[in-house]
Formats: sequence, C-alpha cells, structure tokens
Amino acid sequence: MTFRDRLAAFLERPFVTNGIIAVILFNALLLGMETSDELMADFGPVIRALDLACLSIFVAEIALKLVAYGPRFFRSGWNVFDFVIVGIAILPGAQTFSVLRALRILRILRVISVAPRLRRVVEGFITALPGMGSVFLLMAIIFYIGSVMATKLFSDSFPQWFGDLGRSAYSLFQIMTLESWSMGIVRPVMEVYPYAWVFFVPFIMVTTFAVVNLLVGLIVNSMQEAHGLEEGERTDAYRDEVLARLRAIETRLEARERDRDSESV
Repeated sequence: MTFRDRLAAFLERPFVTNGIIAVILFNALLLGMETSDELMADFGPVIRALDLACLSIFVAEIALKLVAYGPRFFRSGWNVFDFVIVGIAILPGAQTFSVLRALRILRILRVISVAPRLRRVVEGFITALPGMGSVFLLMAIIFYIGSVMATKLFSDSFPQWFGDLGRSAYSLFQIMTLESWSMGIVRPVMEVYPYAWVFFVPFIMVTTFAVVNLLVGLIVNSMQEAHGLEEGERTDAYRDEVLARLRAIETRLEARERDRDSESV
C-alpha cells in the first residue's frame, strides 16, 4: 500500500470524519457568536483566534485530501464543493468585506458533504430537479392564467391586491401558501364579489393540494432511488470483496498443491 493509499484510508476513518463534523459545528457556533456585540466586546480576540484555528483545520484537511487523491480529488462533486467553501474563507479581504465575512457561514454546509445521510438527501433533491422543472413550468402557467383572470375580475375594487399582474401573482402566491388567505383576502373580495369563491377555491385545490404535493412526491421518489442506488453499490462492493477473498484463497491452495507435488517428485 502506497503512502497516498494509507493517507486516504486515514482520512476516511470514522473518527476523522466525525472530528471534522465536530469542528464544523463548533465553527458555526463561533460564527453565530460573532453576531453578538456583547460577546465580541468581551471575548472578541478569543473567538477570532478559535475561528482561525477552525479554518486552519479545514485548509489542512483539503491539502491532505489533495495529496491523498491527487487529480481524483476534483472528480468528486462533494470535494469540489468543500474546496470552494474553504477557498471563499481564505480569499484576500475575506476578513474585511462584510459580504465575504457573511459567506463564511457557508462552512456549515460542509456537514452535508461529510454526513452520508445528509448527502443522500441533497443527491435525491438534485436528482428530482429535472422533474421539478416541469412542475414549476406547470405552476408558472397556472399562476399566469390566474393572475390575468384575477386582474380582470378584481382590479377595480381591490387594486392593492390585484391592480396589475405582479400584484395579482403575489396575492395568489400568498393564497397558495394559505397565509391569511381567507380572512385577509378572499372574504373581503367576496363581500364585493359574492361568487369569487368559484375562482379561489379551485385555484387552491390545484396549486396547494395538487401541484405542491406533486413536488413533494418527486423529491421523495428521488431520495428513495438514491438510497436504492447506494444500497446496490454497497452490495456490489461486498460481493467484489468476497470474490477477491475467494480468489486469494484459491490461489494459496493451488500454490500449496504445487509445493506438495514438487516435494513428492
């Protein structure tokens, strides 16, 4: 086993990955403490020193992975994700510009790349994106139709909600989320237009209970598929390991038989 292989095996050990998770969570706590003026006034230098120590650990981890994996490091999307997150933190001026300082909280996202279960959730979500795109297109069409109809029907009496397409779309989005939709918008509209429920109730049924649940179903299905693929990869890896051991045993037995035949001759 080469030095790179030993280093890669070391980095993949549970206590190393769990230690990195602990540092990520601790660093997230420090970044939250930096938002408190009182804590920074009392413990500012300590908090900054601990934050720098966490960043040094992250940089060292990325450097060791680059040594262990070489060019293979960038073949993994999660490794590239870690590299970008840590790279943002060490950019020149990262401690000066407020935007770059705020982006440091993105380090907590590294928990996703380290924790397999979280990684599976994100992979399932990404897998669902193509199907979600079609659902979003369908929802956009429904919203456009609803916005045009609502503007035509209710703009004269309720210009603050349905005065133009933008306001109508925002009001319909509020109705879709069921946020104060009845007492806040629909009932006041029904006082002027008693049959407005004929428009709003089907809109809620289609968007909230059909399209949104369709999105949830796509995400859940993608996560199940990602879990199935992972289980299949584990099964294949275990099968390959068993076959390799059997071949090794067979090779040793054949070698012993040849040694015995040579001794008997």
